[in-house]
Amino acid sequence: MIDSAIQTLYKLRSPVTGRIYNDTGWLLEAPGEKPGLLRSVYAQTQLNTRPDSYGIYRFADWLPVKRMLNGSSAPVTYKSDKLALALHLENLYITFSGYWPEKGARMRTCSFKETEAYSVCARFEPGSGKTLVIASAGNTARAFARVCSDNHIPLLLCVPYDVIDSLWFDEPVNDCVRLVCTPAGSDYFDAIHLSNLVCQIDGFIPEGGAKNIARRDGMGTTVLSAATFIGKIPDYYFQAVGSGTGAIAAWEANLRLISDSRFGEHKMKLILSQNSPFLPIYNAWQVASRDMLPLGDDVARDQVRQIKAKVLSNRKPPYGITGGLFDAMSDCSGKMMRVSNGELEKAAQLFLDTEGIDLHPAAAVATASLMHYAEQKLLSPDAIIMLNITGGGEERLKKEKSVFPLKPGAMIDSDTSVDHLSLVLKSILPAS
Repeated sequence: MIDSAIQTLYKLRSPVTGRIYNDTGWLLEAPGEKPGLLRSVYAQTQLNTRPDSYGIYRFADWLPVKRMLNGSSAPVTYKSDKLALALHLENLYITFSGYWPEKGARMRTCSFKETEAYSVCARFEPGSGKTLVIASAGNTARAFARVCSDNHIPLLLCVPYDVIDSLWFDEPVNDCVRLVCTPAGSDYFDAIHLSNLVCQIDGFIPEGGAKNIARRDGMGTTVLSAATFIGKIPDYYFQAVGSGTGAIAAWEANLRLISDSRFGEHKMKLILSQNSPFLPIYNAWQVASRDMLPLGDDVARDQVRQIKAKVLSNRKPPYGITGGLFDAMSDCSGKMMRVSNGELEKAAQLFLDTEGIDLHPAAAVATASLMHYAEQKLLSPDAIIMLNITGGGEERLKKEKSVFPLKPGAMIDSDTSVDHLSLVLKSILPAS
């Protein structure tokens, strides 16, 4: 029996001033400072991994957690043979987060968003009397719902109605998890706005998104998985991005590994991609702009309707904020790619044919960008490449298991009043 009492020692550093703060329990911003993404500074400067049986908590030295939760699975890294051969690459390593039991990957929601959920919820103080609030375009909601359901953590999800089909589960969800949706035709930005309104009501607490150190450090376990398996920091890192939080997390994990001193001293080159025609981060990066470029609401919603990788639809990413994606990309001379629906479909098929498992559309976007780099001979023959497969195995899981939907308790316009919203929530939330 694994002891669930893990208490990681860490402090928080401001990227704006360099000041060090104690974590007051749920510190999301440095008090009295300009906006910036606080970063964890761990007492354990060298990473000591635990056995695989600890799941994601095998990396607990570099997770800001108070306890271990039930049911986690860590990302799995392996060296590719068949996809590497097809792309003429010698050192292609795939870090897989999803459902693939033969590889040891057992994420029941088939997404690396579980790395966020098991870290954030293990930072969340049990018995606080607060309900955690999450806005999501699909995968994040599914991951947090599964983790909170299994561990009896009160959760309210705010999700656009058009992505409700992504809220499936291999077991029914506990009553402690409730769902509200913004109407058909709305998008992730509308769900975020609704979640912000909810958090104005007493008893609700925002998860925090990219500002939550636990979310970023949880996603950073993908790089920890790769580096500990390979024995060194990769040279290239491929991932598709919506908010870019996972890429920020990868950069931060890279910096910690450099400080560890056992995995090399170089920075991975981040090769990130978005699904065309929704390209807000790509467009800003192409003109070296720290600020996001103007994008009208109607145009953005139309673009989101056209893309297959719906989870990559964040209109307000942590891009220009100090310590955000612009800084991460600038520090490692990163590149942004654009990938069409046709290109991601081709990549998904190649991955299935060579590696033998189905991919989420976002993971196929990342694979398509790797294919482009390989075909254009933009990679050194001996380069160590990490392909972050952020979701896969869903089709297989659904063939092997029954799935259960999570239905909304209410449909709520994002421009509703807080008073009306409070009444609606009282009518659908379980009695305390």
